[in-house]
Amino acid sequence: MTDRGSSALTQSDDTFEVGPSSFHWDGTSLTIAVNERSVPHLDRVRGTIKVHPKAVTDVEVSLHKTDRHIWRPFAPVADIEVDLGRAGWNWHGHGYFDANFGTAALEDDFSYWTWGRYPMPDGTACFYDATRRDGSPDLAVALKFDAMGQIQQFEAPPKQEMQRSLWTVRRETRGDAGTHPVQVKSMLDAPFYCRSVVQTTINGLRSEGVHEALDLNRFGSRWIKPMLAVKVPRRARWAT
Repeated sequence: MTDRGSSALTQSDDTFEVGPSSFHWDGTSLTIAVNERSVPHLDRVRGTIKVHPKAVTDVEVSLHKTDRHIWRPFAPVADIEVDLGRAGWNWHGHGYFDANFGTAALEDDFSYWTWGRYPMPDGTACFYDATRRDGSPDLAVALKFDAMGQIQQFEAPPKQEMQRSLWTVRRETRGDAGTHPVQVKSMLDAPFYCRSVVQTTINGLRSEGVHEALDLNRFGSRWIKPMLAVKVPRRARWAT
């Protein structure tokens, strides 16, 4: 992933290009064309990711009372095809597509958050929990989406502590009382952020889904910011 200047950006009604990579929506599926280098290893990452939503929602969830941060679950239930041209990097299965938007720095308004998406027999369950810096009640969002994109709020099971990440990032997710969520697979481990496949139990049903934990106190510290430039380089210009 590379931060690029405005000359690298092109946008139309159905296509968004960032340097050599792009998103294209054909009305039924989203094709993500990836053409990047993995930093600092400098390996070429090239291929396509196709997301086939069961439905596209119009749901927007405000994460802050000023609406400075919005979560947008575009396609919480979807099929996905991944082809990155390497052995073991080609697969298909269930997936999702969402995004966060904001007009303020995350570390200014939040100190910590967790997010999780867990497939259920009739769709998917999503949990969004965050600690706000302004002292207002913590964010606690629990939503179910069915295959048609219909949304339903439900009472979330209690928070359950998990083992800390390799970088000792605190982790928790929602799970039935008396159960213990566990990491099944590590996906990304950083000093301030952890993404993994987690198994938990929701209303008596065991599910494996994607979970993330974000420590924004660490992210906002002076010793973290310089490290980001190593993993996410900046390119001010782009020529095709």
